[in-house]
Amino acid sequence: MEIVHNNGEYPRPLSAREREWIEWILPEDRPAYASYRTMLKAMMVIGQGRRGPGEIILGAPEDKPDFSEPLTPVAAYGAIETDIGTISVTLREPIHEQLSVEMVCQTVEDIPHRFRELRRWSYSGWQPGNTCPQCLRPVREISLQILSPTMSHAVLALCPTDKRVWVHDRTGGLNHLIPVTNYYNELMLHKNIRDPGIALDASNLFRDLSRYSDGELAYAFMAYNRLKTKIQAPAGVEVPRDDSPGIRGAVRKLFRLKS
Repeated sequence: MEIVHNNGEYPRPLSAREREWIEWILPEDRPAYASYRTMLKAMMVIGQGRRGPGEIILGAPEDKPDFSEPLTPVAAYGAIETDIGTISVTLREPIHEQLSVEMVCQTVEDIPHRFRELRRWSYSGWQPGNTCPQCLRPVREISLQILSPTMSHAVLALCPTDKRVWVHDRTGGLNHLIPVTNYYNELMLHKNIRDPGIALDASNLFRDLSRYSDGELAYAFMAYNRLKTKIQAPAGVEVPRDDSPGIRGAVRKLFRLKS
């Protein structure tokens, strides 16, 4: 595998290794990732990201990196376990027709030309019924029925081992990673838990995961989704039937259509 040394000269094309890693976390068989692959075809590396070496900015050859906005949410994430350490590959949602991609190793600053790959995994390829991509253990799944003309579905997934939360959109196959702290805040607000020792420590989510019903966890996601849209649900969502009508009604109320 080669590495490109550009001495800060931009624009430049993606190296073969960079392109392979990026396309790997954008699986071809998932329609939702097709737009990212299309964008890549017309893009070049136009500079280094604000997070320093390892982060590149992709855009039109004539553009300069635009740092006027905060970092956007993660769109795709994967990790390559090697004999030199774990290499993470993170692609963020586009902003101003530019993409941020970060490829870094936990143990070395510069990823060498050659190393031995042991295993790779990505959240992009996960689908309901699968184990967690990272730890290969079962995850807790909560089915959500999106109220729309097509009656689409989504699945909320929580892995207590790796302390990750993501939502799978069955329509396009996209998996959105959910910031645990923000999600947990919505759960605490819903449960009216104000004890700082509980409410301010998001790690409690996974320690106490079995204490929360599917409806409560679904409500927390939809409350978060109202602020940071991951799943389009303008008419509401049907949460699992084993919860009380009050919880189902509250979730629907979050996204009911205005008359």
